[in-house]
Amino acid sequence: MLTVAIALGSLAAFLVAYHTYGRWIARRVFVLDGDANVPSVALRDDVDFAPTRRSVVFGHHFTSIAGTGPIVGPAIAVFWGWLPALLWVVLGAIFVGAVHDLGALVVSIRNRGQTIGEVAGRVISPRARLLFLLVLFFALTIVIAIFGLVIAKIFSFYPESVLSVVVAMPIAMVVGWLTYRRGVGLFWPSIVSLVLLYLAVYLGVYGVEGIAGGAAWHMVMPSIESWGDFNSPTVMWTIVLLAYCFAASVLPVWLLLQPRDYINSHQLFVALGLLVVGLCVAGLSGQADLLASTEAISTNVPADAPPMFPFLFITIACGACSGFHCLVSSGTTSKQISTETDAQFVGYGSMLLEGMLAVLVILACCSGLGMGVDLPSGEHLVGRAAWESKYAAADGWVNFQLPSMIGAFVEGGANFISVLGLPRELCIAIVAVLVACFAATTLDTSTRLQRYVIQELGSTLGIKPLGNKYLATLVAVVAGGAIAMLPGPAAGSLPGSGGLLLWPLFGAINQLLAGLALLVLVFYLARRGLPFWFAAAPMLLMLIVPGWAMVYNLAFEFDGNLLLLALGSIILVLQVWMVIEAAILWPKIRGVMEETLPPLPARGVV
Repeated sequence: MLTVAIALGSLAAFLVAYHTYGRWIARRVFVLDGDANVPSVALRDDVDFAPTRRSVVFGHHFTSIAGTGPIVGPAIAVFWGWLPALLWVVLGAIFVGAVHDLGALVVSIRNRGQTIGEVAGRVISPRARLLFLLVLFFALTIVIAIFGLVIAKIFSFYPESVLSVVVAMPIAMVVGWLTYRRGVGLFWPSIVSLVLLYLAVYLGVYGVEGIAGGAAWHMVMPSIESWGDFNSPTVMWTIVLLAYCFAASVLPVWLLLQPRDYINSHQLFVALGLLVVGLCVAGLSGQADLLASTEAISTNVPADAPPMFPFLFITIACGACSGFHCLVSSGTTSKQISTETDAQFVGYGSMLLEGMLAVLVILACCSGLGMGVDLPSGEHLVGRAAWESKYAAADGWVNFQLPSMIGAFVEGGANFISVLGLPRELCIAIVAVLVACFAATTLDTSTRLQRYVIQELGSTLGIKPLGNKYLATLVAVVAGGAIAMLPGPAAGSLPGSGGLLLWPLFGAINQLLAGLALLVLVFYLARRGLPFWFAAAPMLLMLIVPGWAMVYNLAFEFDGNLLLLALGSIILVLQVWMVIEAAILWPKIRGVMEETLPPLPARGVV
């Protein structure tokens, strides 16, 4: 019963917050104007800038921000108990994450769709712009590397998910072409596409020989013996995914990004609906007992685990607050919003929905996984032992790895859905496809965002060739791929086994990035004489706590790992430098507007 109460209580809290706190920020602070000129109209090119219905923009924005972050973070954090994780997700999403996402979106809309890094150069200082762009470059390189490997791992663990993810891309392109070139409405083609997607899920489980058998990667990349250590499914899939990202990030947004994300949003609502209904049935029937599955505050934390404070706040990033979201808000979403008044629904609303997803992950990993699994031997395992039996997660914090965290959610979520009478193997495929599609969306959106950042860096540093979108995209893909292909620290480790070591670094960088984005928002509001306290409090939290965690990592956790030490040190120095720049300038900017943007050239004039 407690499982159901937590789910419904969290949903009620998010709904109340949207219609009170979110509405106050949107209407009283930002004063969103439905008649204001927006970048998607003023700069329309139908490649990056394209005015779009808010339901479609919401689908793009949510599926881009909700990758594996709100799944992995909460799944790891329940090591400290489900109560601290739950409180940070609910309160963090309402008062920190949603404020951050909405603020970044509005600031970008009112600055011609510029990224938050570009805006920093005007509202703080030109040097702050360069520092911010460098932080963005390092952060996105790590995101591309990790998410490429995550999808490859998902395909390895759940080969039945491959077919659905692969066919989703051409189907989305057909829908985009029908909608934007043939004038066909988007809704019904997207519903047909959803049906085809789930048909592919079924075929992946039952109907296509070889896919369910674990050799699905041969569909795309055959075995090449001469590749030596690089001839592995993980490496091959990573290469294929990065090649796809290059193509997807340079295509017009209407051809792939918008229809694919709209279809994925339908898939999301179906999968979440199944999870919620299954959770309610399992909870009310007593099959999913949260108190019997895990402790509210854990007394059995691994000896080598870092302290809950400050690490809870960087372990759970997406789902509570994530700096990556400011890149989506200001990088792609602001270029598609067709009216300012859609910003609350897209920016604030998407973050709350992601918070709800994180709540479901916590319940799936604690209560759903506690429903257990049956082994071929007839043994029935519950809780942590259930997923350790399949993923062989060793004892201790350092071995509690990313793939097994994803597996915890997939297995626990499948347990919820299976109480509705669906075969468990099909339920596993449904949840695995949900995770893989989310991660794929985040991966190619990150590549597009990195292309913007590299082009801006090229402009700032006077490197003109980087202004070319194809070269900038190639740099993004190669940099991310190089990090992803790193071998692990152990002797004889294969390429691709070391990239996941960056996950601990990602959490701290991601939250520091959120703090910097909130810093830009505070400066934007202060220059206009608007209330900024609601952004200043989460800004301080997201600067101090992740900074503390980064220092702890550098001192105690990254010992011997030169890559983590180097990247962590560089990013921490850049962040501190930018904060110092802002602190020096702060007494001089209250009520003083930044330099205005130059007027736009007349249409048709070069």
